[in-house]
Amino acid sequence: MIKSASSVVAAVALGLVALAPSGAGAQLTLKASLDTSATHMRTISIDDYLKKLEAASSGAIKTQLFHSGQLHKDVDVPKAMREGTADMAAPGVWVLAGFVPDCDIVQLPVFYGQPLEAQRDIMDGPVGQKINEEIERKVGAKVLGPWLDLGFANYYSTKKPLTDFRDLDGLKIRTSGGAGQFARVKFFNGIGNMTPWPDVPLALSQGNFDALATTNESTASAKLWDSGVKYAFEDHQFMGYYVPMVSLVFWKKLTPDQRKLMVDLWAQNIPTYRKNMANAQAKARDELVEHGVKFVTPTPAEIAAVRKKQMADQDAIAKDLKLTPELVKAATEAMEKAGS
Repeated sequence: MIKSASSVVAAVALGLVALAPSGAGAQLTLKASLDTSATHMRTISIDDYLKKLEAASSGAIKTQLFHSGQLHKDVDVPKAMREGTADMAAPGVWVLAGFVPDCDIVQLPVFYGQPLEAQRDIMDGPVGQKINEEIERKVGAKVLGPWLDLGFANYYSTKKPLTDFRDLDGLKIRTSGGAGQFARVKFFNGIGNMTPWPDVPLALSQGNFDALATTNESTASAKLWDSGVKYAFEDHQFMGYYVPMVSLVFWKKLTPDQRKLMVDLWAQNIPTYRKNMANAQAKARDELVEHGVKFVTPTPAEIAAVRKKQMADQDAIAKDLKLTPELVKAATEAMEKAGS
């Protein structure tokens, strides 16, 4: 029995579909999860990237952004990455340190108060690449490229003025997590506290902690003056970074060209995003001052003196943080060379 022409065409078409690469020609929906507010510069940066991705893929990759913890809090993102319930995220290194201890390398005393350019050279270089490889292996995600600077973390308090390092003594201080931040709070004789960012405004207003370690931009975007923040001690204790990543569950659905597109788009836009983040930090500082927050900034000599005291414990801190000795050595040598 001779098959009809239409039957033959249909059979050939089905055969071509079967041979096509997985994901080719099919529209994919990428769900991105952030727990910062819509006005936070991380959210704005990722939103811009997603819109560019959707346009550059000619709609083949449809994107959805869930901010303010609507999909997941950042602390839950690593699990969500592995399970595929979040396709993209940009959690902070302090969150990832629970899975990849080397992410806490920025908490080493040698980094304390150091210039951004010197720190960025290290994290964009071989040290950062090694950490990315660990993240990809342990979290089950593809790191898209260079990390997004959040900004320098400082201390902010409600009732007690912060005019000197000694004023931190005895304060209950909220951190975003990670053994490194807790070690620093302990160094200043404070009491560490871990509260997820979306819960900070209410917890702060209720007096659950006396102060917190965060950035100018995060403080301003959350309007923490409404929660009682009145003082800031701008010691630039560490540079916070967000790590842009895509779940391997989603990554495997992409064609090679789509994967290249995502990586290239991030590389093209990260310089602008970093510049915008720096500008946002400066603008946020002005906004905090306008709302009555009083800033005290230690001198470079004072910061260097505190860093020197902390350096005496660096080996012990690195061991406690479970950092890879080779990475600690490489980062320390690079930072000391940059400061020479």
